Amino acid sequence: METTSRLKRLREHLGEAECEALLVTSLVNVRYLTGFSGSAAMLLVTEHDTLFVSDGRYRDQARAQLEAAGVEADIEIGRPAEQIEAVDRRLSGIRRLGLEAGDVSWASKRHLAAALGAFASSKGSLIATEGLVERLRRTKDEGELARIELAASIADVAIAQVKEKLLEAPSEVEFALDLDFEMRRRGADGVSFETIVGSGPNGAMPHARPSQRQIEPGELVVLDFGALVDGYHSDMTRMFCVGEVASDRMTEMLDAVLAAQRAGVRLVRAGAACVEVDAACRQSLEEADLAELFTHGTGHGVGLEIHEAPSLGKTSTDVLEEGDVVTVEPGVYVPDLGGVRIEDTLAVTATGSRPLTKSTKDTTI
Repeated sequence: METTSRLKRLREHLGEAECEALLVTSLVNVRYLTGFSGSAAMLLVTEHDTLFVSDGRYRDQARAQLEAAGVEADIEIGRPAEQIEAVDRRLSGIRRLGLEAGDVSWASKRHLAAALGAFASSKGSLIATEGLVERLRRTKDEGELARIELAASIADVAIAQVKEKLLEAPSEVEFALDLDFEMRRRGADGVSFETIVGSGPNGAMPHARPSQRQIEPGELVVLDFGALVDGYHSDMTRMFCVGEVASDRMTEMLDAVLAAQRAGVRLVRAGAACVEVDAACRQSLEEADLAELFTHGTGHGVGLEIHEAPSLGKTSTDVLEEGDVVTVEPGVYVPDLGGVRIEDTLAVTATGSRPLTKSTKDTTI
């Protein structure tokens, strides 16, 4: 991955945020900028240098991971109070320090204001910033795309390996465990999120948690899952049914959602308004008289977080850019009957998109 250039690109945007330095506290953003994957760290980025602080658990890991990423930074290891003191010392001459508004609580802001004694005594100001690092994260480099694609491939292989276990009438929990284990066995570091298995009427809940309900023949099963590789996520939803679908109504839902998903995917390309992708899915479902049963957004960005920019929904103002990785996942949900959702993860290109999730959309097991 092109980690070494990220701090330079961030520095180029500090002026836009009207700050001379940025204190990065979001661990996802720390990882993006440095390669560090631990559970405690902060990064002070000034116009000229970088300070990384963490605690004693990560003394060796921090040095190894920053060196492997080619990131030049001063590293200070100590207790939380000592970390703040190290940041305070480095703020000499700086008057405007940016904080990540999306990560810093009001209590944390007050604590920092009190703890940064030298900074405060020199009349320094804390500035709320939004999206400085997140905007950089939107455009995925080749290394990031490779990791997401590997995660998607692992999920593709895993579902192919375990889907016939649905013939054994497992519970939702049992099947979720089988799928999660298979992704780990195939090389995933973990799962992207708690695997969703919604069978029969449970499928009417878009984020159904696996239960002890036994999966029966003839009913629809919603499977929403993903693998995690080196911090990067994949995301995919597929529909299954043991034997023939039990009702014409469910068959109509399957056909309509598949058509809607195709309509949305066709519009994914650099320069397309995200709201237009969403509208294409809704228009397709409107033609099937099912639009009112589509109760969530059409998609979201995927990367170091399972949900990140851009957003594909009715109120989105985002425009797709080359290098975005997004999902397209329309769905319909009928209480007491079930739900249908079909989702792929796509890499946005100048002329269209490239699917990263490639599992068949055949339903019958």
